[in-house]
Amino acid sequence: MSFRLAISSATIFLAACAQSSERAEALTRQDQQPEMMVENTDLGGGLHMLSTHTGIGNLALLVGDDGAVMVDDQLPNNGSLIESAIEAIAGEGAPRFIVSTHFHGDHSGGNAYFAERGTMIAAHHNIRTRLENSEAEWAQAPDTLPIMTFGQDLTFHMNGQTVEAVHINAAHTDGDAVVMFREANVLHMGDIFFSGLFPFIDLAGGGTVDGYIAGMEAALAMTNEDTRIIPGHGPLSTPAELQASITMVRDAAFRVRTLVEGGADLEAVRAANPLADYDADWAWFFISTDRMVRTLYNDAVGNDYAWQR
Repeated sequence: MSFRLAISSATIFLAACAQSSERAEALTRQDQQPEMMVENTDLGGGLHMLSTHTGIGNLALLVGDDGAVMVDDQLPNNGSLIESAIEAIAGEGAPRFIVSTHFHGDHSGGNAYFAERGTMIAAHHNIRTRLENSEAEWAQAPDTLPIMTFGQDLTFHMNGQTVEAVHINAAHTDGDAVVMFREANVLHMGDIFFSGLFPFIDLAGGGTVDGYIAGMEAALAMTNEDTRIIPGHGPLSTPAELQASITMVRDAAFRVRTLVEGGADLEAVRAANPLADYDADWAWFFISTDRMVRTLYNDAVGNDYAWQR
């Protein structure tokens, strides 16, 4: 069964996950935001993909007699919306566990909301550290911090599924995890995969371009031709679509690095517009072609920011 749940006043997209003022450039005025909705894609066996139509991100939800486990929890102001979606599926709104894929507020911003309702938050060690050190207002609530942290991996055995969270180092951030639902053959990749979109690689948050490519490749190695992939942003995807993103990012990085190695500075690289032929298919309102170029340039020269300076 699929359904849509609406909220009358939309949350400002990505505002809570902003770690710097530049991220607010992605926003339009609040009164221009569309109505916020959650769409449920039933993947079978008690597993669901929950998505907001504004592109904030995708959640995975596994329900059953053992209780619910969810991957990520979106923005701080989205808690009641997500809870209503879970209630419609499972009859109760607070999951037993939430696994965070990384520390950004569009994926971990709902931690406090659900922790106050009894949910245990699990995350990589670096996610807790990043949240402890964050200056974002939403991260100041004590319940935002994950109670359970792990190093390389963490496994749940719930509702007939083996749920494996695996750390991927220095990819989108320094605390990323992908989550495999083994029996269902479904992989949630967090923001190590923006399906059909230029990715945001958070250099200030410990991400790297080479690590991002390696992370996508490591995730691809976990799949087979029948695996369904939940990206951090974008539609339910296939390994072939993940491979297309790997090919694009690798090629884009090569083009920019070639210019840098030839002595081009940032303005010369931007003027060369090396990713022009990718613009129509991969650019979107948050990561434009120019922002992707600047991220690749800053990574190539060792700057610890994507485009913000």
